[in-house]
Amino acid sequence: MTERILASCSPGEVRIAVLCNDELSDYAIWRPGAPNGVGDLCRGRVTARVAAMAGSFVALDNSEGFLPDSDGGAGLHEGDIVPVRVTRAAQGGKGPRLTARLTEDEVPPARGVGPLVELARRYPAAPVLVDDAGLAARLRPALGNRLEIAIRAFDDELEEVLEALSQPEIATSSGARLRIHPTPALVAIDIDAGGAVTRRQGKAAAHLAANLAALPTLARQIRLRNLSGAILVDFAGMPARRRASLAPPLGAALADDPLRPRLLGFTALGLAEIVRPRVYPALHEVLAGPHAVGLAALRRILSEITAAPRRRVALRASPAVMAALQDDPEALHDLARRTGRPLILRPDANLSPSEWIIEASDA
Repeated sequence: MTERILASCSPGEVRIAVLCNDELSDYAIWRPGAPNGVGDLCRGRVTARVAAMAGSFVALDNSEGFLPDSDGGAGLHEGDIVPVRVTRAAQGGKGPRLTARLTEDEVPPARGVGPLVELARRYPAAPVLVDDAGLAARLRPALGNRLEIAIRAFDDELEEVLEALSQPEIATSSGARLRIHPTPALVAIDIDAGGAVTRRQGKAAAHLAANLAALPTLARQIRLRNLSGAILVDFAGMPARRRASLAPPLGAALADDPLRPRLLGFTALGLAEIVRPRVYPALHEVLAGPHAVGLAALRRILSEITAAPRRRVALRASPAVMAALQDDPEALHDLARRTGRPLILRPDANLSPSEWIIEASDA
């Protein structure tokens, strides 16, 4: 199997794709100026013991995390100082999850290595292609000779695949469609047989075949989009009492996922219940909000200036987007390093938090 790790760098953001035999198998977004903290070692202070939750809230440098009793928090008292490691990023309005079970060589404080180095460890034989010399120099101590510098890490075909991950609907090779609906409590996935059902088959056989054919795409989308927590899947057409027959092939399709999602069974309505551990925020959460909007604008600006180096531009966006970019310690500085000049920012309260405009500037 041929494996490659590609890192496409833009101001404040690194998009990381792992290709196995030229097919996307893992995807992550790393924002060095806004790290998710997973793997970080910290010294925290217990702010509250909550017996009903079997754990404690612990104050960290810039946030408050939760330390379960089962992860070394038993016996702590309010005010205690405790060394901890972040095991799950803050997400869904909840703070980071912590553990106090550290090894002897884990000495806080220490920053995590980020998803690029983590994926490089998962694929030890894969070369790492990075399209920014500055980031390559930063990663050289951790990755050594595996690092290669490329002019452009992602080609147009890969960009199209990644763009599809931001859409709620995706087609399978058999003609069925998956519709993905995240909610605060769970992720609902509906499988629509659509063109996968033909008149040449009986109705029951056609729906069974369509659902079986959709399983690899279902498992792949769960992994690539990092869908986590409770996941409910509504299969196409089949009566609820017959859907249990899909359990063995569905479990097999999920088996390659490194987070080891578990199929818990089927509800009375025939919905497959899957639980996948929460570690990093899901892709739809990473792509939402003013910070993500601002970084997408910087990526476009860099692309346009690279194509026309003499062009001078300004960014017009909502105050929320401007504030998010200015709070990022790396993004605007990174753009200025690459273009040779600072970006002119023009806040506009008339724009929504998801809108931005690239304008010509005479400055």
